Amino acid sequence: MPTPSEPLEKLGFLTIGSFDGADPGPGHETTLGVIELGERLGFDSAWVRHRHLQYGISSPVAVLAAATQRTRRIELGTAVIPLGWENPLRLAEDLATVDILSGGRLNPGVSVGPPRHFADVKQALYPDTADAEDFSHERVSRLLRLIGGEPASGFVGTEGIEEFSDRVQPHSPGLRARTWYGGASLTSARLTGEHAMNFLTSSVVKAEQPGTFAEIQASHITAFRAAHPAGAAARVSQGLVVVPTDTATASQRAKYLAYADARTPRTAQPQGPQRLLFARDLVGTSAQIAEELYAHAGFQQVREVVFALPFSFAPEDYLQILTDIATHLGPALGWRPPTGN
Repeated sequence: MPTPSEPLEKLGFLTIGSFDGADPGPGHETTLGVIELGERLGFDSAWVRHRHLQYGISSPVAVLAAATQRTRRIELGTAVIPLGWENPLRLAEDLATVDILSGGRLNPGVSVGPPRHFADVKQALYPDTADAEDFSHERVSRLLRLIGGEPASGFVGTEGIEEFSDRVQPHSPGLRARTWYGGASLTSARLTGEHAMNFLTSSVVKAEQPGTFAEIQASHITAFRAAHPAGAAARVSQGLVVVPTDTATASQRAKYLAYADARTPRTAQPQGPQRLLFARDLVGTSAQIAEELYAHAGFQQVREVVFALPFSFAPEDYLQILTDIATHLGPALGWRPPTGN
C-alpha cells in the first residue's frame, strides 16, 4: 500500500491520439511527439488507446512501431486492443515484430468481447463467420499461447529454398510476461490472474456489488492477485484521469474544470445495463491530487499508474499536463525519473 513514505515505482500516461479525418497526418505526428516528450520527461511508459472506425488510433501496433524508432527507453503499451477485431495469430506476429524493433519495450494490453456495434460492422469484419466467432477469453488464451511460442502449425522444415517454423516468428521471449488485460469486472480480474497476465484497471468499473468506485476497484485488484500465481507481487496499473494545474494558465484551469464538471454527472451512479461506474476526474494542484490518491482505495493497492490524458485538448495543454505530472505530481507521489534519463 503506497503511503507518502513509499515511492510510486512506475509512472506512465495514456493518449487517445485523435486526428482530423480530413487531414489525419498532423494528428498522428502529434501523438508520436507526445510519446517523445514523455521519454524526455522521464516517464516509464507511454500508452495509446485503440479506436476502430473513429478519429483516434485504429492501428496502435503500427503507431508504436513508428515510436520505437523515435525513442530509446520508454516502454510502449496498448490500452487496449479489443481482440474481437483481431486474428490472434496475425496479431501475435505484429506484436512480436514491434517488440523486437523496440528492444523489448512493448506492453500489449488487450480485452475481449464482441466488437462495438457488431451488428453494423460484422458484414465487413466477418462476412462468412460472424455467427461462429468466439469472443470469449479463449481468444486471449490463443494469443498468449502463440506469443509464448507454442506451435501454430503442424509443418516445420524446408521447402525448396524456403525455411518454415512451426511457431510465430519473430519470437520475442520476454513478450508473454509483458502482456496486460484491461478489465472492469470481478470475472475479468480473476481470469486475468488465472492467465498470469498483468492487470490494467482504469477509470471505469462494473458496479456488480455495492460500494464506491474506489472500493469496487480495490476489490477487483484483490481478486486478481488472489487468482495470480505471483500473488501480491502480480503487477497492477491504475489509470485515472488526472489534470494537474501547477503551471496552467487561468484559461487552461477554467477549461480543465469545465471539462471535469461536464463529466461529473456520470460518476454519481452506475450507467446503462452494464452498470458502468466512472471515476471522477482529478483536477487541481499536484499536492491536492496526491492527497486524493493516497485516500483512494484502488491507488492504495498499486505501485504503478498510467494516468489518462483527456480526449480533446490542444497540444499546448498536453505539454503542460505531462510536464506537471512528471515534475510536480510524480515527485509528490515519491516517483523519480530513471537515472540517466
